[in-house]
Amino acid sequence: MALYQALDDEQRLITLAREGDNGAFQSLLGPCVEPACKLAFVMLGDWQEAEDAVQEAALKSWRATKKLREATPRFRPWFLTVVANECRSRRRGRWFRTLRVAEPKISAQVDVADVAVGWADLERAVAALDSSARLLLFLHFYLDLSHEEAGRVLGLSGAAAKTRLYRTLRALRPELELETAL
Repeated sequence: MALYQALDDEQRLITLAREGDNGAFQSLLGPCVEPACKLAFVMLGDWQEAEDAVQEAALKSWRATKKLREATPRFRPWFLTVVANECRSRRRGRWFRTLRVAEPKISAQVDVADVAVGWADLERAVAALDSSARLLLFLHFYLDLSHEEAGRVLGLSGAAAKTRLYRTLRALRPELELETAL
């Protein structure tokens, strides 16, 4: 019941924002800023550039709220799509060959050398993927978006996002020598 109430509240806020209510837009945008910065950082590899991209995306979103379709069920995937598009436009003309990944937090009981080797293998395998596959992995596993939400960000159906995610994980499996089934 609380989930339906939250969805109704979000729909109400989207309607108010579309009508020009700045407070409603801020309420929708607030919870999206941190995930948007993380998304932009993964796409751009530079924290300051990522913050600039999110700020520009927020401004573009605010200007475009009147054009937001009534059928838009959730604000977060829509805003993350705007952020992803802004990042793509910022990196046009620049070549990103590697994906920078944040350092993992390691407890004292873990063998640091084993973790470092595993982390390097993962980073190398992910960097070898095309940018859309890396973005899908990030959206699903790092930002914890559902298949449907990640699909909306990428302009795919939920089923297509799920299929691409499965294929990407299947392609990574031999690279990482995973023994568990996907």
